[in-house]
Amino acid sequence: MKHFKLAALAITLILTTACKNEKENEPKTAETSAESTIKFVAKPEATKVKWTAYKTTEKKAVGGEFTTVNFENKQGATAVEALNGLEFSIPVKSLFTKDEGRDAKIKEFFFGAMLNTELIRGKVNHVDGAYTATLTMNGETKDLPLEVNITDERRVTMNAVMQLKDWNALDALASLNKVCYELHKGPDGISKTWEEVGIEVSTYLRKN
Repeated sequence: MKHFKLAALAITLILTTACKNEKENEPKTAETSAESTIKFVAKPEATKVKWTAYKTTEKKAVGGEFTTVNFENKQGATAVEALNGLEFSIPVKSLFTKDEGRDAKIKEFFFGAMLNTELIRGKVNHVDGAYTATLTMNGETKDLPLEVNITDERRVTMNAVMQLKDWNALDALASLNKVCYELHKGPDGISKTWEEVGIEVSTYLRKN
């Protein structure tokens, strides 16, 4: 009787193991394979680049945007992977502030006073949990710290404060302030254009 019970137990174990191995070796279904190959993709048409500059000693905000941003489709298994290493370029001519006169002055007397004025180039980096944008403007390449927020796995906002002196752009800023001297005066009679510029980038990552 004892031998019979042992034999029954052995058979049960063999059958259980065989069934388990069969399940492990079963081919993945189309649904399972699709889930494993889903990629997050950054798209230029889903990306907006806004900036905020400041004038007068009261630091009055002047907002604008670049209506065009270019980059190749960058994929990743997660939103972070899709963003890390993303290279981009922004045509200066796409600057837009809803004021044609202001647009013309910024393009000619600010960007026009710089080196390599056609494009602003950059690359998003994610290292040790921190984000930066390696940004090239006026012939200078510097890292710009980014504050990144990802919601619903796919909605991304990036914020930064750019100090123009880091890109050797204070002469260009002085050129702009000169042509806008009267417009940048506050109640105190002092004309001032601030060297810091706020940057806000928003994008929506698609699933591929």
